Amino acid sequence: MDLHQLLIQEGIDPESTLVMRHRPLEPQIRKELMWLAAENPDVYNAYQQCQSPRVERQMEQASHLASFIGHEPGHALFVGVYENGIPRKVSQSWRSRNSAFKELMALGLPNGPDECLWFDLQLTSILERWQGKLVIKWPGKELSYSRWAHKNSHFEVEVIHDESQLTANIPNWRSLVLKWDELDRIPKSWKAALREWRGIYYIFDTRTRKGYVGSAYGKENLLGRWLGYAKTGHGGNRKLRALKPNGFVFSIIERMSQDTSADEMVARENEWKVRLHTRGFGLNDN
Repeated sequence: MDLHQLLIQEGIDPESTLVMRHRPLEPQIRKELMWLAAENPDVYNAYQQCQSPRVERQMEQASHLASFIGHEPGHALFVGVYENGIPRKVSQSWRSRNSAFKELMALGLPNGPDECLWFDLQLTSILERWQGKLVIKWPGKELSYSRWAHKNSHFEVEVIHDESQLTANIPNWRSLVLKWDELDRIPKSWKAALREWRGIYYIFDTRTRKGYVGSAYGKENLLGRWLGYAKTGHGGNRKLRALKPNGFVFSIIERMSQDTSADEMVARENEWKVRLHTRGFGLNDN
């Protein structure tokens, strides 16, 4: 089974379908693109609505766009099939005022040329049951991220996952590391896990090279505590209040069981403050 056959079965002409495999050069967009596809589709779509001159010429001839993310070398994860309407020419100034494109710029996307065609891409229900599940092989050189479906009938289906990979399971707590400005953009499935997790966390300030130890328990556990930092930047701590939060990096030092008492949590937090020297030399007040 290949993509060419799937499109024909859905009544879509492969000769007018452009297949696009997104693999951003910008590190932060590459990290978050699958999150955007799953939970902020307007921002994801804005990423593909303005293209280079070569791809513009292809897009002008396409009736549909089959959109994929290059999540692994030589493979592509299906996002959706978009109907391609009539494009319009837009300026840098227009793009900088567009709310979805502004979010991409905040993640590191350059504003691009003085003018570009902004394609009217509308997500369809075609193959929607396989969004985030269907993986195809991407043959040949990966530098070519847009190809015509009818010229590449060997887009072989590699696997169809049971669950969407766009918001894959949260990493093991020991390897979870989040920047401050990522806290309010993490996938819902990750938030659900953090809501159940309680424990001792660590904030490292990349500017001062100092750390802060805290504990999270009670209502919404780590999620509630970290979303508090996302909102205020400091969580009420005097030393953190004096710093710019966009230099903060969050991780978990130790996960604790759900039945750990508040007194035990605080005692464990204090042990970590001593071990990591965050009192006096770090960012803990007490």
